[in-house]
Amino acid sequence: MKLNILGLAELRWTGAGSMKQGNKTLIYSEGHTHERGFGILFDVTTAKSLGSWCPISDSVVVAKLVAKPLNLGIIHVYAPTSDNEDVEVEKFYEEIEKAKGYLKSHDIIIVMGDFNAKVGDERVEDDVGPSSIGTVNERGIRLIE
Repeated sequence: MKLNILGLAELRWTGAGSMKQGNKTLIYSEGHTHERGFGILFDVTTAKSLGSWCPISDSVVVAKLVAKPLNLGIIHVYAPTSDNEDVEVEKFYEEIEKAKGYLKSHDIIIVMGDFNAKVGDERVEDDVGPSSIGTVNERGIRLIE
Protein backbone atom coordinates (compact mmCIF):
# COMPACT_ATOMS: atom_id res chain seq x y z
CA MET A 1 0.00 0.00 0.00
CA LYS A 2 1.38 3.39 -1.00
CA LEU A 3 0.68 6.18 1.50
CA ASN A 4 1.88 9.78 1.26
CA ILE A 5 0.76 10.92 4.70
CA LEU A 6 -0.14 8.79 7.71
CA GLY A 7 -1.37 10.04 11.08
CA LEU A 8 -0.13 7.99 14.05
CA ALA A 9 -1.52 7.90 17.58
CA GLU A 10 -0.16 6.60 20.87
CA LEU A 11 3.50 6.58 19.90
CA ARG A 12 4.19 6.72 23.65
CA TRP A 13 7.33 8.78 23.13
CA THR A 14 8.24 11.87 25.08
CA GLY A 15 9.34 15.22 23.71
CA ALA A 16 8.80 16.61 20.24
CA GLY A 17 10.91 16.35 17.16
CA SER A 18 11.42 14.88 13.75
CA MET A 19 13.35 11.94 12.42
CA LYS A 20 14.13 10.33 9.11
CA GLN A 21 14.06 6.59 8.78
CA GLY A 22 14.81 5.20 5.36
CA ASN A 23 12.65 7.11 2.90
CA LYS A 24 10.14 8.31 5.52
CA THR A 25 10.05 11.42 7.71
CA LEU A 26 8.22 11.46 11.03
CA ILE A 27 7.25 14.54 13.02
CA TYR A 28 5.93 13.85 16.50
CA SER A 29 4.29 15.70 19.37
CA GLU A 30 5.44 16.44 22.87
CA GLY A 31 4.02 13.75 25.05
CA HIS A 32 5.24 14.35 28.62
CA THR A 33 4.85 10.72 29.63
CA HIS A 34 5.02 7.44 27.78
CA GLU A 35 1.20 7.33 27.63
CA ARG A 36 0.29 9.58 24.72
CA GLY A 37 2.23 11.17 21.91
CA PHE A 38 1.44 11.02 18.21
CA GLY A 39 2.80 12.16 14.91
CA ILE A 40 2.58 12.40 11.15
CA LEU A 41 4.59 10.17 8.84
CA PHE A 42 5.45 11.48 5.35
CA ASP A 43 6.82 9.62 2.37
CA VAL A 44 10.00 10.98 0.77
CA THR A 45 8.22 13.02 -1.92
CA THR A 46 5.71 14.62 0.45
CA ALA A 47 8.41 15.36 3.05
CA LYS A 48 10.17 17.54 0.46
CA SER A 49 7.09 19.82 0.57
CA LEU A 50 7.13 20.10 4.36
CA GLY A 51 7.57 23.82 4.93
CA SER A 52 7.13 24.01 8.68
CA TRP A 53 5.47 22.26 11.58
CA CYS A 54 4.65 22.99 15.19
CA PRO A 55 3.70 20.73 18.10
CA ILE A 56 0.91 22.61 19.85
CA SER A 57 0.53 20.10 22.70
CA ASP A 58 0.43 16.37 23.31
CA SER A 59 -2.97 16.46 21.58
CA VAL A 60 -2.43 18.69 18.51
CA VAL A 61 0.32 19.10 15.93
CA VAL A 62 0.19 21.24 12.77
CA ALA A 63 2.22 20.85 9.59
CA LYS A 64 2.33 23.09 6.54
CA LEU A 65 3.08 21.65 3.11
CA VAL A 66 4.17 24.04 0.40
CA ALA A 67 2.05 23.32 -2.67
CA LYS A 68 0.53 24.98 -5.72
CA PRO A 69 -1.84 26.64 -6.25
CA LEU A 70 -2.49 26.63 -2.47
CA ASN A 71 -0.51 25.42 0.51
CA LEU A 72 -1.85 22.49 2.51
CA GLY A 73 -2.19 22.61 6.28
CA ILE A 74 -2.54 19.38 8.22
CA ILE A 75 -3.75 19.47 11.80
CA HIS A 76 -3.39 16.05 13.39
CA VAL A 77 -5.20 15.51 16.68
CA TYR A 78 -5.58 13.02 19.48
CA ALA A 79 -8.55 14.03 21.63
CA PRO A 80 -8.92 13.37 25.34
CA THR A 81 -10.89 10.22 26.12
CA SER A 82 -14.25 10.21 27.87
CA ASP A 83 -12.36 9.65 31.15
CA ASN A 84 -11.13 13.27 30.96
CA GLU A 85 -12.97 16.25 32.36
CA ASP A 86 -14.93 18.60 30.07
CA VAL A 87 -12.36 21.33 30.74
CA GLU A 88 -9.73 19.13 29.04
CA VAL A 89 -11.99 18.72 26.01
CA GLU A 90 -12.49 22.49 25.76
CA LYS A 91 -8.73 23.00 26.04
CA PHE A 92 -8.28 20.50 23.20
CA TYR A 93 -10.61 22.45 20.90
CA GLU A 94 -8.82 25.69 21.82
CA GLU A 95 -5.56 24.01 20.77
CA ILE A 96 -7.07 23.19 17.38
CA GLU A 97 -7.98 26.86 16.97
CA LYS A 98 -4.42 27.79 17.94
CA ALA A 99 -3.12 25.37 15.29
CA LYS A 100 -5.34 27.02 12.68
CA GLY A 101 -3.62 30.29 13.59
CA TYR A 102 -0.36 28.92 12.16
CA LEU A 103 -2.03 28.59 8.76
CA LYS A 104 -3.34 31.17 6.34
CA SER A 105 -7.06 31.51 5.69
CA HIS A 106 -6.59 30.57 2.03
CA ASP A 107 -4.62 27.38 2.82
CA ILE A 108 -6.38 24.08 2.30
CA ILE A 109 -6.77 22.69 5.82
CA ILE A 110 -7.20 19.03 6.70
CA VAL A 111 -7.97 18.10 10.30
CA MET A 112 -7.42 14.42 10.96
CA GLY A 113 -6.89 12.08 13.85
CA ASP A 114 -8.65 10.42 16.74
CA PHE A 115 -11.42 12.58 18.17
CA ASN A 116 -12.62 9.89 20.61
CA ALA A 117 -16.17 10.74 19.54
CA LYS A 118 -19.14 8.95 18.03
CA VAL A 119 -21.09 11.02 15.50
CA GLY A 120 -23.92 8.55 14.88
CA ASP A 121 -25.28 7.13 11.66
CA GLU A 122 -27.55 9.98 10.55
CA ARG A 123 -26.58 12.64 8.01
CA VAL A 124 -25.85 16.02 9.62
CA GLU A 125 -25.64 18.60 6.84
CA ASP A 126 -22.22 18.15 5.17
CA ASP A 127 -20.49 17.24 8.43
CA VAL A 128 -21.56 13.63 8.94
CA GLY A 129 -22.40 11.21 6.16
CA PRO A 130 -24.82 8.30 6.11
CA SER A 131 -21.98 5.76 6.25
CA SER A 132 -21.06 6.55 9.84
CA ILE A 133 -21.93 3.96 12.46
CA GLY A 134 -23.10 3.89 16.03
CA THR A 135 -25.04 6.25 18.25
CA VAL A 136 -23.96 9.84 18.72
CA ASN A 137 -22.43 10.66 22.12
CA GLU A 138 -21.65 13.96 23.88
CA ARG A 139 -18.15 14.12 22.38
CA GLY A 140 -19.68 13.51 18.95
CA ILE A 141 -22.09 16.41 19.39
CA ARG A 142 -19.18 18.66 20.38
CA LEU A 143 -17.18 17.53 17.35
CA ILE A 144 -20.05 18.25 14.98
CA GLU A 145 -20.50 21.71 16.51
